[in-house]
Amino acid sequence: MRILCMPQAFKGSLSAYDAAQAMVEGVLSVAPDAEAIAMPVADGGDDTLNVLVTSTKGQLFEADVLGPRLEPVRAGWGVLGDGETAVIEMASASGIRLLPVDQRDPRVTTTYGTGQLILAALDAGYRRILVGVGGSATVDIGTGAATALGARFLDQRGDQLRVGGAALVDLAEIDLSGMDARLGEASISVACDVDMTLCGPMGASVFSPQKGASPEVVAELERAIGHVAGVVEAQLGVRIADLPKGGPAGGLSAGLHAFMGAELELGAHLVLRTIDATSRIPEAGLVIVGEGMMDRTTFKGKGPSVVASQAMRAGVPVIAVVGRTGPGIEEATSWGIRHVEQLVDHADLETAAESQAREIVPRATAAALRRYLGQAPPTV
Repeated sequence: MRILCMPQAFKGSLSAYDAAQAMVEGVLSVAPDAEAIAMPVADGGDDTLNVLVTSTKGQLFEADVLGPRLEPVRAGWGVLGDGETAVIEMASASGIRLLPVDQRDPRVTTTYGTGQLILAALDAGYRRILVGVGGSATVDIGTGAATALGARFLDQRGDQLRVGGAALVDLAEIDLSGMDARLGEASISVACDVDMTLCGPMGASVFSPQKGASPEVVAELERAIGHVAGVVEAQLGVRIADLPKGGPAGGLSAGLHAFMGAELELGAHLVLRTIDATSRIPEAGLVIVGEGMMDRTTFKGKGPSVVASQAMRAGVPVIAVVGRTGPGIEEATSWGIRHVEQLVDHADLETAAESQAREIVPRATAAALRRYLGQAPPTV
């Protein structure tokens, strides 16, 4: 049997590559004659750069940029194996992983460094640019990134706004006249890690609490987001409030669309197509997906649900190995996922499931495979 091991990164624990290799070990411990293939995936968030560049035999580079609180950061970017497409992972420059918990505050964090990475790609001669958005520390609707590329966001006095999401409530004028002229020659694609709009109950502010926002700050950011959407539509003629996939990374995707004409796509679809997984899934006898937390957000376009949906259409069964599950896990069966195995069920403590994930994933994968093969009762 050919078994594709297709996890994305277990956030804070394992890269997608390490998770895929650990799954292969678990498969072979139960079915030594199986053809177990490691095929790590990503959805636009953390690890997208490494998955895309490594899978296509491209090149990795680094650049000195400013982080989410304007601190110096050495951030990675890369070029696909086609030699023509630059890959930017916003999380490497503006990601939440770059800040300790006590410094996370989406009122003041910025995507400026992400814009600097786009600038580095332009400087290197690339005009096809793929930007992975997810894992952000920001809710600035991409104004920081656009500022790094020459845009100006002004208040009623004509002064440049401070960086961060809170100041956006004072936005009065958007001046794109000074933006890098090379953007006019560039084609920018955005790999969005989740399908959500900029505004509304499931908009960009939904994830702001994990970026350090209190309920009062969430409300403040919602007002700022709505205000910016109105200014963008009035001055640029671009409607972003309900733009599909406009909400990821604190609205960065909406900003890249409005300020740079970027095209938005679910990151998992883009990644699967780029690494040629779409054609390989139908050839498998079983697909194993995985991530750190599987809950209802998984089924809004994240990697495991997109892989599972493609496998279901091809008639290929799917099982999942995840760190743990959360509200909405009951949706897994409707996506064709026959069993979900949790790492926490194989660890003494939940913290051990994270710190010892590399050792636990093979055991959890073996247990999930045994259940699939009928050696134990399946559960979801």
